[in-house]
Amino acid sequence: MQRRTLLTGLTLAAAGLATGCSSPKVTDYATQKPELNLRDYFNGTLDAYGIFTDRSGAVVKRFTVVMECSWKGNEGVLDEAFTYSDGTTQRRIWRLTEMEGGRFVGRADDVVGQAQGQQSGNAFQWGYTLALPVDGRIIDVQFDDWMFLMDERVMLNRAAMSKWGVHLGDVTLSFVKRKN
Repeated sequence: MQRRTLLTGLTLAAAGLATGCSSPKVTDYATQKPELNLRDYFNGTLDAYGIFTDRSGAVVKRFTVVMECSWKGNEGVLDEAFTYSDGTTQRRIWRLTEMEGGRFVGRADDVVGQAQGQQSGNAFQWGYTLALPVDGRIIDVQFDDWMFLMDERVMLNRAAMSKWGVHLGDVTLSFVKRKN
């Protein structure tokens, strides 16, 4: 009887953890203001400041990004120039396509396949696999990338990085849109 009670308790606890740990959905932010229009925000020149933290939370690398962004119809180009704290540089050019219902797809040379995303309220969430150079090798890692518009110039971004479902670290960025 005690064993059965213990097993029942453990089962209920596990079920509670499973439902209590559900991931947020971008539509959870549908009523949040200011409302994000990805095409308007990522248009013109932006500066970004970021860090990469490992799974323990230690800052591994700092970086800045200058982004030149433009749109023609529903097709956008986000040209990112990274400068890392160790002096290295990198360039990534995103090619975005706006779909119906606030959905976007994106491609870049170091993205495996295509990124899938959606905006809702003040939020944008997308997922993608990045071919990341690590110690002379290329490792495919998954990103769960969230952006939140704070005001007309500032957006915060947090991306969780994982491999085979194991959390590797996070990228945290603040975007600042330059005044025209």
